[in-house]
Amino acid sequence: WGAGPGRAGAMAEPEAESLETASEHERILREVDSTDTACLGPTLRSVYDGEEHGRFMEKLDARIRNQDREIEKMCNFHYQGFVDAITEFLKVRAEAQKLKNQVTDTNRKLQMESKKLVGAMEELKQCRLQQRNISATMDKLTQCLPVLEMDSKLREQMKSKRHYPALKTLEHLEHTYLPQVSHYRFCKVMVDSIPNLREEIKEVSMSDLKDFLESIRKHSDKIGETAMKQAQQQRNLDSLMSQPSKTGGRRLKRDACANSDLEGKNSSPMSEQDSGILDVEDEEEEEEEVPGAQELVDFSPVYRCLHIYSVLGARETFENYYRKQRRKQARLVLQPPSNMHETLGGYRKYFNQIVGFFVVEDHILHTTPGLVDRAYLEELWDMALSKTIAALRTHSSYCSDPSLVLDLKNLIVLFADTLQGYGFPVHQLFDLLLEIRDQYGETLLKKWAGVFRNILDSDNYSPIPVVSEELYQKMVGQFPFHDAELEKQPFPKKFPFSEFVPRVYIQIKEFIYACLKFSEDLHLSSTEVDDMIRKSTNLLLTRTLSGCLQNAIKKRNVGLTELVQIIINTTHLEKSCQFLEEFITSITSVLPETVHTTKLYGTTTFKDARHTAEEEIYTNLNQKIDQFLQLADYDWMAVEPGAQASDYLVDLIAFLRSTFAVFTHLPGKVAQTACMSACKHLSMSLMQLLLEAEVRQLSLGALRQFNLDVEECEQFARSGPVPGFQGDTLQLAFIDLRQLLDLFLQWDWSTYLADYGQPTCKYLRVNPTTALVLLEKMKDSSRKNNVFAQFRKNERDKQKLIESVAKQLRSLINSHHS
Repeated sequence: WGAGPGRAGAMAEPEAESLETASEHERILREVDSTDTACLGPTLRSVYDGEEHGRFMEKLDARIRNQDREIEKMCNFHYQGFVDAITEFLKVRAEAQKLKNQVTDTNRKLQMESKKLVGAMEELKQCRLQQRNISATMDKLTQCLPVLEMDSKLREQMKSKRHYPALKTLEHLEHTYLPQVSHYRFCKVMVDSIPNLREEIKEVSMSDLKDFLESIRKHSDKIGETAMKQAQQQRNLDSLMSQPSKTGGRRLKRDACANSDLEGKNSSPMSEQDSGILDVEDEEEEEEEVPGAQELVDFSPVYRCLHIYSVLGARETFENYYRKQRRKQARLVLQPPSNMHETLGGYRKYFNQIVGFFVVEDHILHTTPGLVDRAYLEELWDMALSKTIAALRTHSSYCSDPSLVLDLKNLIVLFADTLQGYGFPVHQLFDLLLEIRDQYGETLLKKWAGVFRNILDSDNYSPIPVVSEELYQKMVGQFPFHDAELEKQPFPKKFPFSEFVPRVYIQIKEFIYACLKFSEDLHLSSTEVDDMIRKSTNLLLTRTLSGCLQNAIKKRNVGLTELVQIIINTTHLEKSCQFLEEFITSITSVLPETVHTTKLYGTTTFKDARHTAEEEIYTNLNQKIDQFLQLADYDWMAVEPGAQASDYLVDLIAFLRSTFAVFTHLPGKVAQTACMSACKHLSMSLMQLLLEAEVRQLSLGALRQFNLDVEECEQFARSGPVPGFQGDTLQLAFIDLRQLLDLFLQWDWSTYLADYGQPTCKYLRVNPTTALVLLEKMKDSSRKNNVFAQFRKNERDKQKLIESVAKQLRSLINSHHS
């Protein structure tokens, strides 16, 4: 508004001012009005650059005055409004103060609230930052996570001892995952640790293998026991399949055992429970399923270690180590304990360990190709077989119990069958069993020697009495005896033999069964079994039983009655040998007419025993006679004889009569021989009694008393104490004494000297030496005691005659010697 009048006044200035300058000043003034004071510098400078700045100042002052007038006019015009505005303004000031206070208070509150907001914003800022970091970290971890997962998996596998998967994981980690994040430092550490991890896996797997080897060494016993149980189950199954063919033999055995009541419940040296042979017929218990070796043993350590070493390129090292360690274990297993022979358990544990060893090796052979091969296994088996056979030879030689030897045989058969089932050759073990068979036979013979001794010692040597048909049939069932006359006799009656006959017969059959038990499962032919049984039975008869009989016969306290009964018993046992032959044939099914069949020598055994008993009877009788003769108390200088025979001789004759009465059951020849032997011995003993050196003098009265005793003996011989002698055969035992006594009592020297040396000589049995000795004794008696006092008139002639007879006797003796 103030600018308009100024321009009009300026235009009223002198005309000398140029229009151009005026317009320029006008422009500058407009710029001053309209321009911000901060930008006035260039405008004012343009004024001072010219020469009309004074004029410009004048115009500027004029302009200021015009503006002031305009302001004054305006103020005057608007004064009332201004006063009103001031009044309103004053009112507004109070409200403004109130508003200010409110704003201040609101600001204060806002500041307080904003501090929380700022804190929250800072937190939000940090969260945003963390979120960005987390997002970045997650991106990086997403790249590293497979590596870490594989590493964790690797650690877990190693912790759980899954070394082969750990090795595979390590391989994937090394070639697949680590190259993707190789720029991280931890990855470099992992890469550097991979060789150590491989070596650790290798060492740990080898440690597991060592633990496995130690474990199977300790548990090979159980493994072998399990394998042998499986083989036993298979044998039982095979036995069930072939059961009908064996029923007959077993039935025979049960029948024989049923007849052994004489021996008591457990008297048999080889009872059924001692045999060790599993009789399938008698097994009623169901077999439990036996686990295999793979169920008992965890073979995974071997497999893992083999795979690990294969992956690491060290398979050959592993194979060499495994074979070396197993060879060492084989040597330990094959070392038998020193006391193995004492119990069957020692042998069983030894076999179980060997079987367990080779079962493991066979399993390794078939499940890990290349770790062991057939050649290696055959080499081990050859070594094991040689050592096992040597150990069994040594330890079995210590066994003296046939039950233990039989159980050992069954155990060896089971051992061989078990290993044969795994493909190992076992024929050498069966060859060994044939060697042990001989030893078994020896132990049987020793055991049965004790059985026979007990039977012979406990026998009463009296005929067996029976009071009923049941007992009679029972005895006949135990011993093959048939006597029609005895069967006709009423009860009670007696068998001719004593109890040791059926008991010995039963024990011989038990011995045969014991031999048969050993031959089972040896893969022998019937002929071989038959030959073995017959040879063993022959040894039993000819050596064991014969020896026992000989010892029983030659005991000091065996009387004549016992000897007589032994002769009767051996006679019946000899007859039973043919039934033993038939018995062996029935259990072996080998006919006796087979070319190579061995015959039983029982007949010879019992004949020898009987001959020994007979000789013992003769000896015993002679000893009894000698005992009676020791009681002889002759008065060799007696003048007159007694009225009868000497008392000792009468007692002796009575003893002989009673003794020969017992001989009624003996074979006639035995009784006759015994009687003849006794008479001869009595005759010789009386002759020795008459001629003994201690009797230096002999009277005629004593000679006549001696003659009475000889007549008593002759009377006994004529009485026929034993039937069967023809004529005066028994009297001939005393012919030497009779002729000698007749020669002296009849003083028939002329006949003797004239007929000496001729077959028809009356005194053919008188020896000149004997006659001379007796004559010398009578000559001395005649000189000192005047024996020939009744011939006093001819005493000198008698003495000359005696001298002459003695001289001729000496001449005969000298001529005989020359």
